[in-house]
Amino acid sequence: MILSGIAFAMGTPAGGAAPQGGAAAFMNFVPLIFMFAIFYFLLIRPQQKKAKEHKAMIDALKVGDSIKTASGIHGKITTLDDQVITLEIATGVKIKIDRPFVTTVVK
Repeated sequence: MILSGIAFAMGTPAGGAAPQGGAAAFMNFVPLIFMFAIFYFLLIRPQQKKAKEHKAMIDALKVGDSIKTASGIHGKITTLDDQVITLEIATGVKIKIDRPFVTTVVK
């Protein structure tokens, strides 16, 4: 028995009704818009807020502050430049680090 190659996939609906153009297209984007809103409020916005707080903390550093770096080194600031901080990590032992690697100011 040989079957003929008839395709019904692109046929019109049974009632002969035309598809709704604008409303159906918009309804397809609603879940995408909703997912973007969730990503914005749960991921993007908190990350921007944290970056802003970190920048304010780095800008407020001054000589004599005790800090901790991203690598876990604790020390006291002896000199400050625009991008480089000199830390005294032991008596007479000084190292230079970049400002963005400061994670916290130790009280």
